[in-house]
Amino acid sequence: MPRHFLIAMSVSLVAFATPAFAGPGDASNDGGVVRSGQSEPGTAPAAQPSVPSGARFANDGQSEPPLALASPVDVETVPVLKHIAATGAQLLDLGEAHGLRSVSARSGDQFMILQIAPDGQVVVGGPQLDLPVDKLMTLASGQVKELGEIHGLRGLYLRNGQEFQVLYVTPDGQSTIAGVMWDATGKNLTREQVSKIDGAVPTMVVEKEGSKTLEVAAKADALLGVEHTAFGTNGDPAAPRLWMIFDPYCSYSVRAFDELKPYVAAGRIQLAIVPISILDYETNGQSTPAAESLLSRDPARMAEAWDHQSFRAPASQEAPALLQKNNRIAEEIGLKGTPTLVWRKSDGTAGEIDGIPKSWEALIAEVEGAHNVSAR
Repeated sequence: MPRHFLIAMSVSLVAFATPAFAGPGDASNDGGVVRSGQSEPGTAPAAQPSVPSGARFANDGQSEPPLALASPVDVETVPVLKHIAATGAQLLDLGEAHGLRSVSARSGDQFMILQIAPDGQVVVGGPQLDLPVDKLMTLASGQVKELGEIHGLRGLYLRNGQEFQVLYVTPDGQSTIAGVMWDATGKNLTREQVSKIDGAVPTMVVEKEGSKTLEVAAKADALLGVEHTAFGTNGDPAAPRLWMIFDPYCSYSVRAFDELKPYVAAGRIQLAIVPISILDYETNGQSTPAAESLLSRDPARMAEAWDHQSFRAPASQEAPALLQKNNRIAEEIGLKGTPTLVWRKSDGTAGEIDGIPKSWEALIAEVEGAHNVSAR
């Protein structure tokens, strides 16, 4: 688990807890996050999450002994748990409720409650809520859109004014989870589900560049797109360049950056990092100011600032336009999530990977090989 992987609890206008993959590393980026047990002004208290069976702590005269939590015994056979455990996170089994199994994942002083889908291929970040789907549909009549079923979980898109929330329904329909779904490779599946809904994920109009639009160029070759972005660099300028498009608060981008550090230090690659903001709906609006802060830095210091989660520097006057351009280009190259890695292959075409590659060594070797071919 990357070090910035934690759960932040906020409260929406329909009064349920909203977990998000938001991990600001310094207190200055709290962004108005409402902690568990609190409410935003003018809203009702959040619904209490249901507790997995066997995990009740009673103070009502029917006291039970404290629950002794243990690590899951089947980590190696459940793909998504195996992936999370490989990041170094400590996992604890919280039992089952409403047909779903819950685990907690902890890294240092940060933790998250995860609901494992029936097929073991994905998790939804967040506790179960005592909000049956039939009550939700009554309360939010006309404001709920079906997203379909994915990995055995029914998805619902709930809009309230200018805000929205995605919820997943437990198999028995008696509880819901307000959260984000991730698969075993780190891909944000929720974003894919809502991407076709107007206003859920920002879209940009591509500006013209000479007689040829950047949209056409980017779709033909992702490298032609990223080369027009505002970016920072890390490593030897003479080394083969690997591009990484990232959201500052994307935990998998942080992991990719950490795992690439040895290759940068060894002079095998130069890493070019392209900040975008696509996770504001998860990070309580913190991704955009963080990306603008990074884009206000000297390009040679951008990677250092991101590494230290140093987003306090005020945005420059140019930063919003630079971020808008980066977001626009990311959209046009067909970005599906972060991190997205782009490089020049030996045959001259662009290579592109969405998420964490299976083998960094194989990827770096390919980047080096293509660089050696072009240098001849």
